[in-house]
Amino acid sequence: MDFNDSKDEAAFRAEARAWLERTAERRAYPGETWKARYGEAEGLARAKEFQAKKHAAGFAAITWATEYGGRGGTAIQQVIYNQEESRVLVPRGYFEIGLGMCIPTLHAYATEAQKQRYTPKALAGEEIWCQLFSEPAAGSDLAGLRTRSVKDGSDWIINGQKIWTSGAHFADYGIIVTRSDPKAPKHKGLTFFFLDMRSPGIEVRRIKQVSGASNFNEVYFTDVRVPDTQRLGAVGQGWGVSITTLMNERLAVGDVAGPDFDEIFALARAVELPDGPAIKNAAVRERLADWYVRQQGLRYTRFRTMTALSRGETPGPEASIAKVVSASKLQEIAGFAMDLEDMGGAVLDPALAPMRAAFQEALLYSPGGRIAGGTDEILRNIIAERVLGLPADVRIDKELPFDELPSGSAAPGPGARKR
Repeated sequence: MDFNDSKDEAAFRAEARAWLERTAERRAYPGETWKARYGEAEGLARAKEFQAKKHAAGFAAITWATEYGGRGGTAIQQVIYNQEESRVLVPRGYFEIGLGMCIPTLHAYATEAQKQRYTPKALAGEEIWCQLFSEPAAGSDLAGLRTRSVKDGSDWIINGQKIWTSGAHFADYGIIVTRSDPKAPKHKGLTFFFLDMRSPGIEVRRIKQVSGASNFNEVYFTDVRVPDTQRLGAVGQGWGVSITTLMNERLAVGDVAGPDFDEIFALARAVELPDGPAIKNAAVRERLADWYVRQQGLRYTRFRTMTALSRGETPGPEASIAKVVSASKLQEIAGFAMDLEDMGGAVLDPALAPMRAAFQEALLYSPGGRIAGGTDEILRNIIAERVLGLPADVRIDKELPFDELPSGSAAPGPGARKR
């Protein structure tokens, strides 16, 4: 394993760094986010401006083919660009779902004309996409979804409810998996579509989070018509299309962003406990050592991924490891930091709180981080079965017709939005 850039990789890194220095802004303080600086409305407008520049410079989709607006570069170049971009203030949370999951799914199943229509506008930030998967009654079992789709002439009619949909309130398009055959086993009666989020019958309701933010939404569908031409994959084969999306999601989610070892180490050096500096306290040092070990484990796991990419290989289910470890580490670090800050840990105002309330914000977000992109339990199952080769869970409901499965909640239909 060679940790150094090759000659070509070093040249690409220099090009990316120079462009970012000319175009992006520096963080005013560690952990500063795009939304914290610009707020919601201005943040979205500025994010689209930055994405347009990024696309014009050839950094919006480095590995994608040039005929779709990509650079035609390598996976290791994408990793290098991501490393350089992490050093500056750039928009997060607007385009990742579309470019990381939705458009790759279109590329796997859509017509050539549809790829040419939607890809350039997504790359340039002109159109934003969301992923309509999670449902209130399905939990972590995506195959338990109940949003119905019924064929009507050349259209499909969709009724039901999705939840925890990031960015649905500003998305232009979405991908959605629905149940088209309740008589089939739960994995075999699904059909997948993409749709215009401004279609009649779609209602988006924002979810207020404990942090005060509203990144997630409930989305209700009442007799929403979708042309059959916007179906992705065969009727009843939506589970296979969903797996394509989820595999891209595992790779796109990766590490959970937030304060890490360097930030908690700096705080421990700054805080005075009753018996002296926190950095000299044995209990504090023990926790720091644990997080350092996990940080280094993630670092070398990423090096392994980079090595695979350099060889032209495609990372597999082992990409789930980074998400599982980093999400729990962030939650632990944020909680411990708030304890170290004593009464200051309760202060949310960035102008008043130590470290500009970065740990407070991280703690409030961290439970969501352990769910988004796959819960800890789902990802551990993937690691156990597909990485370690352990026996799979017993699934007695796998071949039963979906409408015969025991359930404690009614299937949402046209009246679901009135509940």
